[in-house]
Amino acid sequence: MGTSRSPRLPRGVYEAELRRLQTQLVAMQEWVQREKQRVVVVFEGRDAAGKGSTIKRVAEYLNPRVARIVALPAPTEREQTQWYFQRYVERLPAAGEIVLFDRSWYNRAGVERVMRFCTLAEYQRFLHQCPIFERLLIEDGILLRKYWFSVSDAEQERRFASRLGDPMRHWKLSGMDLESIKRWEDYSRAKDEMFVHTDIPESPWLVVEADDKRRARINMLSHLLDSIPFTPGTPPTIEIPPRPASRGYERPPRDVQTYVPDVATRLTADPQRS
Repeated sequence: MGTSRSPRLPRGVYEAELRRLQTQLVAMQEWVQREKQRVVVVFEGRDAAGKGSTIKRVAEYLNPRVARIVALPAPTEREQTQWYFQRYVERLPAAGEIVLFDRSWYNRAGVERVMRFCTLAEYQRFLHQCPIFERLLIEDGILLRKYWFSVSDAEQERRFASRLGDPMRHWKLSGMDLESIKRWEDYSRAKDEMFVHTDIPESPWLVVEADDKRRARINMLSHLLDSIPFTPGTPPTIEIPPRPASRGYERPPRDVQTYVPDVATRLTADPQRS
C-alpha cells in the first residue's frame, strides 16, 4: 500500500548538499587509490525506485578508470552453466578501485525467484551461499555496502506513468517493469525472505526510503561516506607550464578538413528560437 510522503527536499538545499557530498566522494576516491582499497556498493530495490539516478550522482565526478558501474544483462547460455556467482566475481575491484553494482547477484533472490527464472533448488542454494560469499569478500578486505531502495506502490506507478509519457525515458519502461505491478506482493515476500537470510551483521542491508529521490540520494551518499573510513589527502601541487614559443608550426587550411555543420549558429539566427 502507498505511504504518506515527507515534504520534498527543496531544490536549493538538495543541490548544495549534493555538491558537498560529491566533493567528499572525490576525496574518498583518492583515498581508495592511495591506500589500494577495494570498494563494492550494491544497489538493489524495486523497479523505478531511483537506483540508477543515484548511481549517476555517485559516479558523476569520479574517474571512470577508478569507479565503474556494472549493470549485467541476462546471462548467456555459457554463464547459465557456471557457478552462479562466477560472472560477478569477474567484475569485482582490484586494488584502488570502486565498483557500483546496478543490481547484482541478488537478482536470483528477486526477479529470478518471482518470475521463476531459476529452480527452487537454485534459489535455496543461493540463500545458503550468499552470506558465505559476502563473508569471504569482506574477510579478504573488500569494503562491501548493500543499499535497498524502498518505494511505495503509489509512487512506483506514478514514475511508470511519467516514463510512459517521456520520450527521453520511455526506454526505461519494460514489460518486466509492468509485470512488477501485478506481482507487487510476490516481490514483497521475496524481498522479506531475502533479508531473513542475507541481512547479516558483517554485511547488513541498508534501507533507503526513496519516495523522494532527492532525499534518497542525499541519505544514501551521506551514509556511504560516513561508513567508509577514508581520510582526505593533500592534493598535489600542480602548476600549468608556460607555453613555449612557436617553432614555425602552421595549421593546415580549414578547407582540407571536414567539419560538422554549425547547427548552433543557425539556432541563434532563428528569431523564433531567440
